[in-house]
Amino acid sequence: MEKKIDIEMLKETVVTKNTTFEALAYAMGINRSTLYRKLRRGTSGITLRDAEKISNCLALSRAEASRIFGGAYVPPM
Repeated sequence: MEKKIDIEMLKETVVTKNTTFEALAYAMGINRSTLYRKLRRGTSGITLRDAEKISNCLALSRAEASRIFGGAYVPPM
């Protein structure tokens, strides 16, 4: 069974962290539409490097990152 990215939780986290997907994409060095396309594809679109960048940009804890990325990614300590 493929692990899924919890897009709704990611959206909530972006709002909670007082940012936007446009700002997140900019911080990742990609276009906003590219970020949306990657998210629509789920784990097949988001690479580990993308997950790490998202985690760093949003200052996610290990637990938050694990919940959002379905356990498919756990950031380094």
